[in-house]
Amino acid sequence: MDALAAAVVAGAPASELERLPVPDAYTAAHIRAADTDLFRGVADKDVRKSIHVGSVPMPELAPDEVLVAVMASSINYNTVWSATFEPVPTFAFLKHYGKQDRWAARHDLPHHVLGSDASGVIVRTGYGVRRWHVGDQVVVGTAHVDSEEPATHHDGMMGSEQRAWGFETNFGGLAHYTVVRADQLLPKAPHLTWEEAAVNPLCAGTAYRMLVSDRGARFKQGDVVLIWGAAGGLGAYASQFVRNGGGIAVGVVSSEEKAARARALGCHVVINREEIGLTGSEPADPAVAGKRLGKLIRQAVGEDPHIVFEHVGRATFGVSVFVVRRGGTVVTCGSSTGYLHEFDNRYLWMRLKRIIGSHGANLQEQWETNRLITQGAVQPALSQSFPLDEVGEASRLVQTNGHNGKIAVRCLATDPGSGVSDPARRAEIGERRITALAHLGAA
Repeated sequence: MDALAAAVVAGAPASELERLPVPDAYTAAHIRAADTDLFRGVADKDVRKSIHVGSVPMPELAPDEVLVAVMASSINYNTVWSATFEPVPTFAFLKHYGKQDRWAARHDLPHHVLGSDASGVIVRTGYGVRRWHVGDQVVVGTAHVDSEEPATHHDGMMGSEQRAWGFETNFGGLAHYTVVRADQLLPKAPHLTWEEAAVNPLCAGTAYRMLVSDRGARFKQGDVVLIWGAAGGLGAYASQFVRNGGGIAVGVVSSEEKAARARALGCHVVINREEIGLTGSEPADPAVAGKRLGKLIRQAVGEDPHIVFEHVGRATFGVSVFVVRRGGTVVTCGSSTGYLHEFDNRYLWMRLKRIIGSHGANLQEQWETNRLITQGAVQPALSQSFPLDEVGEASRLVQTNGHNGKIAVRCLATDPGSGVSDPARRAEIGERRITALAHLGAA
């Protein structure tokens, strides 16, 4: 560990962090352009074979950026996509971005540092940064936007140059250091550990935009919301937003163990996928599975869902369109089982249903989400954590759906549970409440 990182871990003041030199290289989880054909013709694209942990060069800092010493990060499904080089190798994103200007050109490298979540401490600021300072404890939002693009000022997610940091850009969070734009930063909740803080931004912000924001499904009190993967990262936050907002959360999970976790996270009703004939990643007949699912939902809550929270994709999308009520909304942010969806369009147009595409969260949505987390109204979906040198194993769990909630990766935070700066507030919210998912253990 270099001297600057060691000082951060020791809790050194900002004056000491400013005095210590930034290292020329740092440890990071990364993939290599030379490996893009690694899985050609291979059925099981095991990400443990493509993710490397080792030294990479430290990039120069742009005027609007900060250098964050990363205490913890987490695994999202975009890490799996990156490490399997599907649907396209992310090096194509970096090459395209690198043509923009000299600062973007830094990203076009033969290695890609992964990770779209982080918590840590600012150790350097670009000369154009005004609101953030060395020593600030922060978490990092995922949206990497172009502030000079007009559409960004309407909605940060609508700009054509919007990118997912650590997926469509380099220098992500699964590392000892990360480079981020100042407009990605949020204050870390002082009652949370580094790992608990790190797992929130991407999934919690995405779920907030999908359900609560006026750019999503516009969830309201009393709405019945069907949540696929209710024990996973996205579903864990969706369940809390629905319950907190006076709705009825109906979760769908793949095992009885995950059902217990979904209930702990706030689902009023939990349904096992096997009850409706959905197994694996292949789609079932939407009408057959949809009728079974609709019957179970009506038996439990008395009516069809107003909203379906969709991110599974090919395996479930046809059922989602079928089962949502007349005039209801399917809101989708991903396709973990495949991007090509089939559904019977009669159930969409003749029953006046809507499909809304949603992606990430803009800074205001991310800020509102972080405010709820800081208040203790929304709890982290952390289930377990791994050290950085075991990031391949952590990613493999997500790849094979062997996880619950979110998996954290300890980068500079070598000891689990460190980083709480307001223990009184933590006690007030309740240890058991904050760590509900972690107490239930791994999958």
